[in-house]
Amino acid sequence: MNSKLLTIFLFVSVCLIWGTTWFAMEVALNSIPPIFATALRFLLAAPLLVVLAKILNQPLLFPKGKRRWLFIVALMYFAIPFTLMIFGEQYISSGLASIIFANMPVAVMLMSGLFLSLRLAKHQILGLITAVVSLCLILANEMQMGSDDYLIGTVCLGVAVAMHAIMYVLVQKHCKGIEVLTYNALPSFIASLFLFAVSAVSENVNVEAFTWDSMSAVVYLGFVASVGGIVAYFKLVQVSTPFQASICFLIFPVVALLISSYINGEALSQQSLLMMLPLLVGILLTKVPKGIFKRRSALKVVQNN
Repeated sequence: MNSKLLTIFLFVSVCLIWGTTWFAMEVALNSIPPIFATALRFLLAAPLLVVLAKILNQPLLFPKGKRRWLFIVALMYFAIPFTLMIFGEQYISSGLASIIFANMPVAVMLMSGLFLSLRLAKHQILGLITAVVSLCLILANEMQMGSDDYLIGTVCLGVAVAMHAIMYVLVQKHCKGIEVLTYNALPSFIASLFLFAVSAVSENVNVEAFTWDSMSAVVYLGFVASVGGIVAYFKLVQVSTPFQASICFLIFPVVALLISSYINGEALSQQSLLMMLPLLVGILLTKVPKGIFKRRSALKVVQNN
């Protein structure tokens, strides 16, 4: 497979995996409590991630002096945010949940400015404002048409996005250079143990009530979403540019919306769908590299001369 076909294959794979993940979480909730489902998801993913790390000669442990980050990542990146995601889907549609999570690049950009003193270009600031305003309008419109429980789901997803963004920035600052599989393998396993313990004291888990559909959804989340999605995305980053890879954030919510509409008959209102365009444009602008417009302007001047 040549590099162009590989890039296209990986791009499509990431969009489909991320887009279907939200529906899979919704199906898992039909008969499995959210904390237990998330724990089982990571328990399934961890051994495969460990095997892949060994095959690719990536260490399982974080470097000396940074071992405590194993537990910080396990709790603050995996256990709590992913539980909030699936918990929030009890109250909002999988399509709306995916839209909220699609704003991850915006949240990362904002947190980078706060914690890393990252200076944003004018077009990135414009994109950030456009995305945030558009998302707020979509959420306000959907909550007005839905029940009060929409607020609970929205807050859960919003906190999950914020935690992921903060962890991304902190890891960039304190643990930069750690391999992808190192970052995911043992923390996933630690997260599963923690969540099983929390589930044991907080949830009424009836294994006999688990349906085949819910179990299949958890298996999909563990093997395809948690392993396949990670490997495919970071391989995509290697064979393309970070900007090209980030376009996945514009596509996967559309996939999730189509699935939610086709299978569950849950569609956003016409007003919300119209606001999707400025939302996606805003997200795209935050990922456009700084100085690109200046370079293009300079190139045009040179060509005209």
